[in-house]
Amino acid sequence: MNALTKLDHFTGSENWYRHALVQRITYTDGVKYVADEAGAHWLVDIIATNQLEPKVKREEFQVWKLTVADGKGKVVCEDGNDNAVFSQDIDFTDFPEPGITMWLTDGVILLPSEY
Repeated sequence: MNALTKLDHFTGSENWYRHALVQRITYTDGVKYVADEAGAHWLVDIIATNQLEPKVKREEFQVWKLTVADGKGKVVCEDGNDNAVFSQDIDFTDFPEPGITMWLTDGVILLPSEY
């Protein structure tokens, strides 16, 4: 059993954490838990820093999906209607398989259960 089996317990957030590089982006308790427990601060960084990309930035609601297989990953940002607007291959990751989905709306990165 990996540490991320507890994600369904996050149904809101008492705290918001400001991203160090992209100060206008914040994230929730659930996202912080994932970043800390799975060593995935890099995933939060990918989501936050790509808000500078015009195709990503123009999407008010974003669905960020990390898929993992055989120690490699792929991060895809969708517009909420299953249309990809950004993707990035990850050459190595020890993130627990099969991956995770996070949302970004109103400058906040959150888990779907926290919406």
